[in-house]
Amino acid sequence: MFTGIITDIGEVLEVEQRGDLRARIGTSYDVDTVDMGASIACDGVCLTVIATGTVPMNWFDVEISAESVNLTNIGRNAWFAGRRLNLERALKVGDELGGHIVSGHVDGVAELIELRDEGDSTRMTFRAPEELARFIAPKGSVALNGASLTVNEVEGCTFGINVIPHTKEVTTWGDVSVGDHINLEIDTMARYVARLRDFD
Repeated sequence: MFTGIITDIGEVLEVEQRGDLRARIGTSYDVDTVDMGASIACDGVCLTVIATGTVPMNWFDVEISAESVNLTNIGRNAWFAGRRLNLERALKVGDELGGHIVSGHVDGVAELIELRDEGDSTRMTFRAPEELARFIAPKGSVALNGASLTVNEVEGCTFGINVIPHTKEVTTWGDVSVGDHINLEIDTMARYVARLRDFD
């Protein structure tokens, strides 16, 4: 489990197809504290660490299943050497829950369709897949590329968020452009509420 509070910006160092896709990700995390089998959310995708190293910089390797590739922006050639990624290590008991409960199981891919400055903040509008749009509500939470963000408004399959300058500095949200495909995880509570309503 994660909180959607990004704790590092990593960099894709290598991507290689070896049966499953394998990626090496550079990080500022102390990899001596990262156990084999640990979970790290990489742009919102919960991935398992299979190797670590420190040369030429701290890095960890992950394997990415075909299912994960198909459901995320990884399958849209979004991961390449040099790409920056939002990273978050798994939540520990006693950690502060600053965002919302995030599983790291991406539900689908949203498209960034509008980007404009509003004061010091940036307003972003996304188009969600139709089958996921019903789970997104004004003032609710979503995880976008792993970051916990608050929904401002919803209209059909589109929804908007505001990103403050601090968030752009400590995440990859300062890198995005219109047309980008963004990993979307809907709020777990919204999923269960909708499921319960299906039985009414």
